Amino acid sequence: MHESREHLQTLSEIRTLMERSSKFLSLSGLSGVSAGLIALGGAAIVYTRLRTGLFTTIGSYDALPGNPVNQHDVRQFLVTVAIGVLALALASGTYFTVRKARRQGSTVWNQPSKRLLWAMIVPLATGGVFCLALLYYNLIWLSFPATLIFYGLALLNGSKYTLRDVESLAYCEIALGLLSLFWPGYNLLTWSVGFGLLHIAYGLAMYYKYERAPHEERPAGSV
Repeated sequence: MHESREHLQTLSEIRTLMERSSKFLSLSGLSGVSAGLIALGGAAIVYTRLRTGLFTTIGSYDALPGNPVNQHDVRQFLVTVAIGVLALALASGTYFTVRKARRQGSTVWNQPSKRLLWAMIVPLATGGVFCLALLYYNLIWLSFPATLIFYGLALLNGSKYTLRDVESLAYCEIALGLLSLFWPGYNLLTWSVGFGLLHIAYGLAMYYKYERAPHEERPAGSV
C-alpha cells in the first residue's frame, strides 16, 4: 500500500514537471481581474460619450437625422478607447504575470510562452484586421461581437499551451459573441460582460484555485 502511494506521488511529480516544461503556467488570475476592470472602465467611457440614439439603435449606423455624432468621429473614438484598454490590460497583465513567475522562480519568456503567444497572435491579428474592415465599411455594430468571437478563438487555440481552464473562458467568449450577433441593440452590454465580468470572474477563480490553494498540503497519494 505504501509503495503504491509512493508510485502515485512519483507519477504526480513527473506529470507536474512535464506540464511545466510544455505549458506556460505563470498566468496570474489577477491579470484577468485587472483586465476586466479596465474593460469595464473603457465601456463606461464609451457609454458616457455615445449615450444617444446611435447606441440604442445599434443595429444600423447609417446617418441619423439630427444625430450630433459623426460616424468618422465615432470610429476614431472607438479605436482610441480600444487601443487604450488593450494597452492598459497588457501592461497590468504583464505586471501580475511577471510577479507570479518570479515567485515561482521561473521566467516569463520561455519556450511554452512563445508557443502560447504564437498560438494566440494569429487569430488575434486576423480579428483585428477584420474589425478594422468592419469599421471602414461603417459596420460598427458588428465589430463588437467580432472582437468577442476572435478573442475566444485565440483563447481556445492557446489553451493547449497553458492552464486548461482557459478553454472554458474561450467557449464563453465565443458563445457571447455569437449571441451578440443576433442581439445588436445590446452590443456594448455583451462586450462589457465578455471582456469585463467574465474576465473578473475567471481571474478570481484562477487566483483562488492556483495562487492561494497551492500552499495547502494535498493528501498523500492525490494526483
